[in-house]
Amino acid sequence: MAEIHSSISRRGAAGAVAALALAAGVLTGCGDAGATITRLTVGTPGPDPYTLMSGTDEADVKRRPQAGGTAAGDSPGLYGGTRREATCDPQQLIAFLQANPDKARAWARVQGIPVDDIPRYVSRLTPVLLRTDTLVTNHGYRDGEPASGPAVLQAGMGVLVNGYGVPAVKCNCGNPLTPPDKKISAEGATYTGRSWPGFEKRNVTEIQPRDSGKGTISSFTLVDPEGTMGFERPRATGGEADGPPAPLPATETGAPDSGTPSPGDSGPESPGTVPPATGTPGGETSGTEPSGAGTPGVPSPESGDGDSPASPGVTSQDPGTGGGGPSGAGTGGPSQGPVSLPPPEEEPVPVAS
Repeated sequence: MAEIHSSISRRGAAGAVAALALAAGVLTGCGDAGATITRLTVGTPGPDPYTLMSGTDEADVKRRPQAGGTAAGDSPGLYGGTRREATCDPQQLIAFLQANPDKARAWARVQGIPVDDIPRYVSRLTPVLLRTDTLVTNHGYRDGEPASGPAVLQAGMGVLVNGYGVPAVKCNCGNPLTPPDKKISAEGATYTGRSWPGFEKRNVTEIQPRDSGKGTISSFTLVDPEGTMGFERPRATGGEADGPPAPLPATETGAPDSGTPSPGDSGPESPGTVPPATGTPGGETSGTEPSGAGTPGVPSPESGDGDSPASPGVTSQDPGTGGGGPSGAGTGGPSQGPVSLPPPEEEPVPVAS
């Protein structure tokens, strides 16, 4: 009898160990604590850039007081910029991709659009500056194919955001961006790449698309790099249509934080909206967009490992004239070509990979 009892006890103990191991595996799968995230500093193109563009980033942006967790893409003050100026030129990116069809095909594949739709898609993006260290999936270009991986972009980096407020392009290299994998935890991951003062895992922010039920954003509430004023930037414009100086959003002035925001909690300060279309927001209908007339010179593709001390994307003391970039990489000034306003139809809501 004692031997039987001992055998049962051993089997029970083995089952308990197996159950614990299974539970540990499930928990690991939920958070993907083994993920490795690449840090990309202001002015750093990073690995496998599509191209190099200068003057797109700001080294000393005042950070948003609320950081970490998730933030809705339409949150007032989530993004920054210099009023009446934009250092990221969508028309220049269009011209570069049109001149490099192999890269254009890879770029369009990441964004889930036809190659011929690149001019219209890019023309509807809006140049802004990140005000939080932001988790994204960065898609480089290597051997004719997209080379993708999770990355944290330092606050101050210039990006183009789509109509739902989600970063879609990293300006200093032209790389397409998409939301991070849902399994990745910024706090549980390990990091590679050069760090920066003030970097903390708990302050890495994941930007979620605006609630699709509200339609696309018609105007973004931005904050200047010094954090002294707010202003409105209509979607798909590069500074020429910016609104007058305005008081800072409540999130900048010590208003209590209600916790991690959700895509639908932007409240009465939420920027203007384009009414939702009646169809399913899964595909874009055709529309008329400028094809890039008056496009600035096309930058030459370069390669870089992202660890060079040179900073081709950082603006100098003279706004819009960044130094350190390759010849022909663009002036970094505001676009001189026509800027398309958002068409009435909807664009697809970005989803995490």
